[in-house]
Amino acid sequence: MPELSQDAERVRSPLPFGVAEVTGPSMVPTLHHGDRLLVHYGARVKRGDVIVLRHPFQQDLLVVKRAAERRDGGWWVLGDNAYAGGDSTDYGVVPDELVLGRVRFRYRPRSTARRSPPALLGWLLTSARPVLSDRSASRRLRAR
Repeated sequence: MPELSQDAERVRSPLPFGVAEVTGPSMVPTLHHGDRLLVHYGARVKRGDVIVLRHPFQQDLLVVKRAAERRDGGWWVLGDNAYAGGDSTDYGVVPDELVLGRVRFRYRPRSTARRSPPALLGWLLTSARPVLSDRSASRRLRAR
């Protein structure tokens, strides 16, 4: 159930930002398969942020989830798609050292199949946006 492509990890650089690609449905409707993310590595995380972390059981696998709640020993993380699974309901609290960064921006690559002017305009209007904190994450947590 990977969430980010394997080459998503930040290459050593003086800037704390990197690009990652989403692969999987667990963050729908916020993020979709194929979306590109601008990740701020080492950024302070607060409840509701979309974050990039190492999977607790497969640490070579990077995932993107929403930080739902601070708990003893780390973060309780949830996917925005409750039916996809692969979050803290499966593997528990994620230790702080596995949290890599915070997602700041999302953009969708342009489809080469759609070349008409209306399709291009639609892509321009919807392809890029900031990824904001969602304070409703704690409500989803209580519902589970």
